[in-house]
This record gives sequence, structure tokens and C-alpha cells, in this order.
Amino acid sequence: MNRKFIYPIILFIAIALIYWAEQSINTSDKEKNVQSNRQSGLVADISLLPTSTTGQIVYHNYYTLSYSEPDEQAEWVAYALTKAQLTGKSYERPYFEIDPDVSTGAADWRNYRGSGYDRGHLCPAGDRKFDKQAYLETFLTSNISPQRHPFNSGIWNRLEQKVRYWADKYDGVYIVTGGILKDKSLSIGEEEVTVPSHFYKILLDQRGEEYTMIAFLFPHEKSDKGLQEFVVSVDEVEELTGIDFFPKLEDSIENKLEASSDYKNWSFR
Repeated sequence: MNRKFIYPIILFIAIALIYWAEQSINTSDKEKNVQSNRQSGLVADISLLPTSTTGQIVYHNYYTLSYSEPDEQAEWVAYALTKAQLTGKSYERPYFEIDPDVSTGAADWRNYRGSGYDRGHLCPAGDRKFDKQAYLETFLTSNISPQRHPFNSGIWNRLEQKVRYWADKYDGVYIVTGGILKDKSLSIGEEEVTVPSHFYKILLDQRGEEYTMIAFLFPHEKSDKGLQEFVVSVDEVEELTGIDFFPKLEDSIENKLEASSDYKNWSFR
């Protein structure tokens, strides 16, 4: 074979091998980081993760999600918020970036531009100020959902602040959150990102062998009502989403907790 063809081929193979090696190292490092963080309580323990109706679970360093390609967003995002994580710096707000770990391709942030909808965080940036990398991770497009501004800045924001209060009071809570994606009649952008009809947030507190749980379900609209008006059972959210939120909990514990919608039992214990 002519040398002028051999050298480019060798160069191409060398570049490919270097790229493969870098990707393998990055993947290995990320897996180690995730495992380390999980052991430290920085992300939700894998035994607590919900089921995925899409089969695409993405593990980030500081939260985990199940991505729904037809809806171009996460069907759920799960993470732990500890008391120690409530302190941190005020970082410069970055641009949103497409999540490179979504194998089917995460939605582009441009879908939201001019749509009239906020890029609503599921894992809030305000919950991840304890570490710059943790903060930046919340600005991946897999962690956002179209939210009407009065909803996002209103009752949804009130609940996020209340969750921080509870994380401080109870020394940490486990959180699963997302949108109700059954109705696909309303979408935004070229990729047709589904606008959820409702949003939910489920909280779990564990003290030794004792668990306490509460779920909130909000219509996607402005509201001045108290948070307690939107408490539902986890069973109700499961029926709407098709997700089993706590499949690894012992059945007797899971069934009792998921049937309850007692705000006072959670808030005043």
C-alpha cells in the first residue's frame, strides 16, 4: 500500500485509541465519584431509586434521573439533601448544557427560547450550592422541565424552600420529583418537549428503621393555597405516572407509607 495512505490510517487509529482511552478513564472516574458520593449520602442510595418506565437511568455525581425520550425530559429525578449541604457559595449562574450522558440525546435548551416557559429545575440549583460541580450539574437539560413562570416562581419555589427547611430540621431528606407526562397535547420547541399537566415531589425521611413519607401533587398553574392543600398519597402519584417509587422497601412498610396523605404527621413530628 502506498505510504501516503498508510500514514493517515495510522494517525486515525492513534487518535481513535486516545479518544477511547480518555472516555474509558472519564467513565471510570465518574463511576468512582458516584459510588463515593452515594456512600457519603450525597446522592440517593441505589436501593431507594424508583423504577424507570423508559429503561434509561442516568447516574450523575449528585443526582440520578430516568429520562423519557418521547417527552424530552426526566420522568423523575432523585437525590438526597442533607443538612450539611444547605451551606455553600453563590456561584455564577451558567448556561444550560445538553446532558451528554443521555444515550438517546437530551433536549436542546433552545427548545425553551421564546416558548413562554421557564427552564424549571427538578433538582434545584439552590439544593446544590455546597459544591461547584454539584451546582453546575443542575444546569443540564435533562434536569429541567417547561414550567409556567407564575408556577415556577410561586408555589413550586415555596415547596423547594420548605424542603430545605425540612432537610435542616430532620437532618436530611430523600427527594423524588418530576412532571406528570401522560398528556402530550402541549409541547414546546422543535423537539416537542412535553409540558407537564402537573408536577409532583415525594419526600422520604429515614431514622434508623423508621420511615416517614409525604407526597405533593400540583396542577401546573399559579396558586396561593397552602402547601398542605396539595398533599396526596404516593399511591395516587404512582397511578398517574406508572412508576413504583420505592420498590426495594419492605412491602409492609411501603404499602402503609404510600397510602398515607397525612401532612401533620410529617410536618409536626
